Amino acid sequence: MYLAPGTDGSLTLFTQAAFAELASRLAENSPTAKDVRAFSRLFYARAQRVELDRQGRVRVPPDLADLITLGSESVMLGVRDHVEIWDREKWEQYQTEKQAQYDEIAERAFDF
Repeated sequence: MYLAPGTDGSLTLFTQAAFAELASRLAENSPTAKDVRAFSRLFYARAQRVELDRQGRVRVPPDLADLITLGSESVMLGVRDHVEIWDREKWEQYQTEKQAQYDEIAERAFDF
């Protein structure tokens, strides 16, 4: 599995296959595009291979825990092809902020 910086103050946990798929999708973009270069540097510089222990747990490396200010309580969310790891307080704040806009967010998410 691979643990890497996520968005909105989270970490993302990918299976090897999902990580490879993400890399493939990113490679479809121009490597000279400014945002592609910046994202690639920030993402891959911090991404780390991690192992599940016998109880199915993942040890979050200290530098990644510090990156998102992971406190003593965390939340894991299944999101499509990955798991997001959030500091509980940050997740609750995010939920509170976004929940009031749920309908509008849903409309924009499906507006093709």
